[in-house]
This record gives sequence, C-alpha cells and structure tokens, in this order.
Amino acid sequence: MIIGSRGSALALVQTELVRALLRKKGIESDIRIVKTTGDTFADRPLRELSGVGVFVREIDELMLGGEIDAAVHSMKDIPTERPKELIIAAVLRRSSPYDALVSDYKLDELPRGAIVGTSSMRRRAQLLRLRSDLIIQDIRGNVDTRLRKLRQGDYDAIIMAEAALERMDLVVEAKRLPFLPSANQGTIAVVTKKGTEAEECIRVFDHRPSRVETEVERTILKVLGGGCIVPMGILAQANDEIAVQAEVLSPDGDRCVSIKRSIHVSNYKSAAVEIGTDLKNKGGAELIEETIKRIRG
Repeated sequence: MIIGSRGSALALVQTELVRALLRKKGIESDIRIVKTTGDTFADRPLRELSGVGVFVREIDELMLGGEIDAAVHSMKDIPTERPKELIIAAVLRRSSPYDALVSDYKLDELPRGAIVGTSSMRRRAQLLRLRSDLIIQDIRGNVDTRLRKLRQGDYDAIIMAEAALERMDLVVEAKRLPFLPSANQGTIAVVTKKGTEAEECIRVFDHRPSRVETEVERTILKVLGGGCIVPMGILAQANDEIAVQAEVLSPDGDRCVSIKRSIHVSNYKSAAVEIGTDLKNKGGAELIEETIKRIRG
C-alpha cells in the first residue's frame, strides 16, 4: 500500500502511526511525500492562500489519479466539501483537541505588549478577547521552526496544538488555553478511494466516538461556512450524550456569539445542523459576513 503524506515531521509521525497499525495486520506500506500548496507557501498566512484544502489538494489529486492508495491527514485540514470518489475511511482515536501557550509565562502573566505568534484567525480573536493588550503576529513553518523562533526571542509566546506537542514527544513549557479549538483539532483521518481494498483495510481502525465528534463539528462548520478566515471554535465531546460548544468571533475578539448544548447520539447529524443554524440566527451569520468583507476588502 502506498500512503501519501506531507513531508513535515509532524505529518510523518502521524503517518507512521497508521503504518504501525497496518503492520500489525500484516500489511506493509510505503510513504510517498507530497508537497502541498500550504507547504510551498510556508511563509504566508493561510488566509492569504487561495482556495480551500491547501494541505490536501495535491494529495487528493494523486489519489484520484491512482498513484497512492491512502493518505493521512490532520482532520482539521480536510475541507467539508470533498471529491465524491474519496472517503474518510478511518478516524483514529482523538488526542487532545486543545491549544497550548508555549512560553515561560502563563497567559495572565504575559506583560503588556508581549508578542504572541499565531497565524490562526480563531486563536488571534480568542487571545484578544482575553488580552487586548497583546501584540499578535503571524508565524508559519513547521513545529521545529516555530519553537526555534520562540527560543530566538522573536516571540514571547506561541500557540500550538497540544496534540502536536504530544505526538512529537516535545518537552516544552506549555500551558493549556481556555479556548474552544477549531473543528476536528487533535484528530488524524485516513482517506482512501471509495470501494477499494485500501478502504476495507483502513476502516477497521475507525474509532467510533471520535468519528461522531468530528462529524458533529464538521456539520456545524459546513452550516456556518466562512472557511479559515472566520474566527470560530467548535468542540463536540461524546459520552452518554454529546456535549457541543461552538462560537463565532469578530477578528478583534470584541464580539462573540456562542452556543452550548447536549445532543443525543441517535440523531447527532440533524442536531448538529440545528446547532449551526441556531448559531447563525443568533448573530453568527452577521459576524461571518462582516469578517469576510473586512478580510477580502
């Protein structure tokens, strides 16, 4: 089996997790490294790159062309609109969905005017909502590059996903942030073509609770629209019921519309549509429209 993967250290760690699962089933695999649009323009904020799926588009094309059998992605990078021939064959057990502040300081200890690195519109808005005195600057690059820039003193703190730090076994000073994460953060997805032997092999690794959580989040995201340029956080946590939280913010964090609700597993898809619709009607639609106009001029 040939597995497509981006070439970053984190992407390869995630792909090796899948290869190890396949190996236990007696299936050998090789990695094909693919440079995506997001990798090519690593010095530019994602909101400035055209189109959606900047970390998956080229990998999708190889799969549709029959050059690879499967692909491993951070699920938050996969757009909600997908080629009809492709399927998310497995959602692995979710790691932490939360953000971490990598710094010697806690968030409330950062001095006024401290420089915090993040290129995420969501994280920027959430930071400014709590600490409007901070200076938020873009930061791109792989995990090692970001940490090097922090050590060099380019930033007083940077924000990273806890899951990324855990998967790479990085020992850094980090504190969990009280932010709603982006939809699907902390989740690894394996994509294949529908009806293939690869799909049959991969689907046995699907973790049902994680799939339910991510499908709830993706459904709400699809209803809201807006893409990565709109600051929004969505988190579903499945137990006996599914606890759902979602919010849409203005880019400066000054305004926020949020919703919190428990839904039943039996009708989670329709309930997720209802949550997304209610959030839009509560004022989320106006915030999304205003943000798109402001960012795109």
